[in-house]
Amino acid sequence: MSDLILFWHRRDLRLSDNVGLAVAREKTPKVAGVFCLDPNILNRDDVAPARVKYMAGCLQELQQRYAEVGARLLILQGDPRQAIPALAAALSAKAVYWNSDIELYSRERDKAVSEALRAKGIAVENLWDQLLHAPAEIRSGSGTPYTVYTPFWKNWIAKPKAQPVLELHNAEPLTEKELQAALDAGEGVAPWKDLEKVWSNPLLLEPGELSAKEKLEEFCASPIFDYQEQRNFPAAPGTSMLSAALKFGAIGIRTVWEAAQGALEQCRSDEAFASVQTWQQELAWREFYQHAMYHFPELASGAYREPFKNFPWQNKEEHFLAWCEGKTGYPIVDAAMRQLNETGWMHNRCRMIVASFLTKDLIINWQWGEKYFMQKLVDGDLAANNGGWQWSASSGMDPKPLRIFNPATQAQKFDPEGEYIREWLPELSSFDAEVLVTGKISDRDRDACGYPAPIVDHNQQQRRFKALYQQQKGF
Repeated sequence: MSDLILFWHRRDLRLSDNVGLAVAREKTPKVAGVFCLDPNILNRDDVAPARVKYMAGCLQELQQRYAEVGARLLILQGDPRQAIPALAAALSAKAVYWNSDIELYSRERDKAVSEALRAKGIAVENLWDQLLHAPAEIRSGSGTPYTVYTPFWKNWIAKPKAQPVLELHNAEPLTEKELQAALDAGEGVAPWKDLEKVWSNPLLLEPGELSAKEKLEEFCASPIFDYQEQRNFPAAPGTSMLSAALKFGAIGIRTVWEAAQGALEQCRSDEAFASVQTWQQELAWREFYQHAMYHFPELASGAYREPFKNFPWQNKEEHFLAWCEGKTGYPIVDAAMRQLNETGWMHNRCRMIVASFLTKDLIINWQWGEKYFMQKLVDGDLAANNGGWQWSASSGMDPKPLRIFNPATQAQKFDPEGEYIREWLPELSSFDAEVLVTGKISDRDRDACGYPAPIVDHNQQQRRFKALYQQQKGF
């Protein structure tokens, strides 16, 4: 009988192009998957219901995929620092493999699990899977981590990228005795219905590996060639919609890169080539923020730039509530917040608009917005969300930090016909586009349709923010 290796899934909910799982299969045909429903994550106050529902759907499909190749995905509930070593010992596993993560909690948890397994005489193997390049691979000429994207990109794109790895195949099943031992160690029926019912609205991307692959193929067949232009228009279907799949690893990053490279080869114009490369640059942004979080874990709890470590935010609760509910009186901002609240997703251009509005117009701490996004987003990811918010707030890794978006200008440029605004603010659907994008709605019309007046004056708040910023810079 073959030695058993357990593969611990976390942000890699798939069988194909999974580095750690492929290496485990090279060692033995007897591989069993395990996923632990970790209360240290699920019970946090910044967990989005849509994200939980998407994860549950991915896990259900993953269980089916394991069964199709003759193996088993075991589901545990509890603290993985005790649950994983206990299961491995009960099954007399030779080793436990998993793919490394960049977040501080994950690294500390993994260290504790590794020590507990080794104390029981069980081998441990960790590999990098969620990045095309591990944090140690991309360094400046002086050997330090990058804190600016452009030089990071130049180094990152110049390095060869790995090919997708083999899918799990022809696995050897657990015996009845081993299955009973797993049950005795806490493996049981997963609470799928409880996890799914936390979010009642439809998901924009069906969970699972198969759906993610279909979405990637669909995107690379056509939209990717117009990505550079269309990605900025929230009413247009111009983005890949793969962010949740990448967050949970329903698709492998090497598979994604291979598809992008295939699209490059199909380009028939300079514009198409530029569009594909722009999408590749977005994949590099994802890695830049993950590397930053790995090297500078303090980003998760505060500002990167000195002037913002003690910034005098105004933090008016009533303004924050209006922002959350999409009742600021600025149509493009409110449309975006309604999209977030109703779908668990927001277009990236709109993420920048609403983040700028919260921090530069309402002068509210970016961390309030960062947390609210994590409470709502299906693709909520610590590194990407934190990086985006700190960029928008001017507190992060940006060589041109003082960026302020004018909501009306953004709407005029990226939603010129008001399509996006009309979709999410149906009470304004009868107004002309010019009125929608400028936000110049008369008091009478606002009263008639029940739409609020602007809660602040953009120009006034812009001057106030700049004054506060200059004061902080002088300290």
